[in-house]
Amino acid sequence: MAPQPLWGLVPSLLWGLSLFLSLPGSVWLQPSPPPHSSPRAEPHPCHTCRALVDSFNKGLERTIRDNFGGGNTAWEEEKLSKYKDSETRLVEVLEDVCSKSDFECHRLLELSEELVEAWWFHKQQEAPDLFQWLCSDSLKLCCPSGTFGPSCLPCPGGTERPCGGYGQCEGEGTRGGSGHCDCQVGYGGEACGQCGLGYFEAERNSSHLVCSACFGPCARCTGPEESHCLQCKKGWALHHLKCVDIDECGTEEATCGANQFCVNTEGSYECRDCAKACLGCMGAGPGRCKKCSRGYQQVGSKCLDVDECETVVCPGDNEQCENTDGSYRCVCAEGYRQEEGVCVKEQIPEPAGFFAEMTEDELVVLQQMFFGVIICALATLAAKGDLVFTAIFIGAVAAMTGYWLSERSDRVLEGFIKGR
Repeated sequence: MAPQPLWGLVPSLLWGLSLFLSLPGSVWLQPSPPPHSSPRAEPHPCHTCRALVDSFNKGLERTIRDNFGGGNTAWEEEKLSKYKDSETRLVEVLEDVCSKSDFECHRLLELSEELVEAWWFHKQQEAPDLFQWLCSDSLKLCCPSGTFGPSCLPCPGGTERPCGGYGQCEGEGTRGGSGHCDCQVGYGGEACGQCGLGYFEAERNSSHLVCSACFGPCARCTGPEESHCLQCKKGWALHHLKCVDIDECGTEEATCGANQFCVNTEGSYECRDCAKACLGCMGAGPGRCKKCSRGYQQVGSKCLDVDECETVVCPGDNEQCENTDGSYRCVCAEGYRQEEGVCVKEQIPEPAGFFAEMTEDELVVLQQMFFGVIICALATLAAKGDLVFTAIFIGAVAAMTGYWLSERSDRVLEGFIKGR
């Protein structure tokens, strides 16, 4: 990339880039968002260009610092004069000017790389401010501070103090925006030179304005006290320089539904639902009903639930009436359950015996144990009470019982607990 004369290319390049960059930022700087992704804020092309130039200038400082800074001063000065405006240095700076994830920066650098080269080799002396030359004069993405829009018009309040210093000029410093002043809290007017709604001038001179808050419901006032009001906010009425709450519920201003009632609040009102027992009401609870809803009856001053079960007979067999709030329902009587819309008697299983759940294999083992016990008993009788045979008999019984219980211990334990 040796230095080449670019004078013939620059006018055409500038015209083409200006035409392309005049498109909305989303066309040339923003990639197509993936399906169903939430939109993200789009940086204005001017902000991208400013960030690119800032990174470029930091790269210039870094390349001087990393390559020189100690040793033979005369040698450094000789080499520095050659390196300062060299193609090598430009390449080193441009390699790191954009971070890997900064798509907008890479896009802009790709579009303007030849312009940057033209400035580097031919325009540095007459236009040392790269931001002004590239972003404002060449690409026409930016405006001077205090101006906005395609023609770089002054912001309200002037270029020195846009929006009086109490707000942000929309589009300031860019070729976009409306120039409208977004004033700070408490300030208003075209150039934020007045106090906003609910604030008063606590201090003012030729260059300074301090706005302080009025008393709560005051929209305009002469001071912070309750009695300094000149105009009230919506929902309040001015009375002897004080703002008094309007009870909208006593006027035609309140518009609540047919089955709602109005509740006054400070500066406004709320509509709340009537009680279930009411068909229209004047307040909360069953004692403020205009009429009673179906399933309720007037008892004194309240609408109370009617117990339909005193007169209603459920049509189904084995059914009984159950009263509910404002109505009733038919349910199966105790000891019955519903099956396919009919109440049938619940079957209570009879308790099984101790051997009811025994398997065939367990029965075989039990039979073998029984015969074994009989044989041992006969052998003991034949021995006429001999202690040796008696011990053998007891051991055999214990062994067979232990074997059987080990096979069926869980069931035996459960059976004893249930009393089987």
